Amino acid sequence: MTVSNTSSTRPELKIDYQVLRKSVLVLRAVNHKLRQDMIQLIHQEGKMTVTDLYVKLRLEQSVASQHLALLRRAGIVVTSRDGKYIYYAVDTERLDEINRLLEELIRN
Repeated sequence: MTVSNTSSTRPELKIDYQVLRKSVLVLRAVNHKLRQDMIQLIHQEGKMTVTDLYVKLRLEQSVASQHLALLRRAGIVVTSRDGKYIYYAVDTERLDEINRLLEELIRN
């Protein structure tokens, strides 16, 4: 039995694993219902503290903090300090980048 090599009809797939790891982190961060709710709420309010979030979403403080940390590592939310308060805001430019990436993946 001979196996035909179809790779000559497809372009060679080259993967930059560092970029792939970062992309997976970002996509994993936005592909979660609670984090999507957090992003939407922060976006609607403009900026929020972790306390604001866990009260409005009826979460444990530790749960809200863990999800915010993941969103921050993915660059989806940014922080600013005002005295003793840390505010979270959505990085809309980053979300636009993610949307463009997803649209490009869907088209190809």
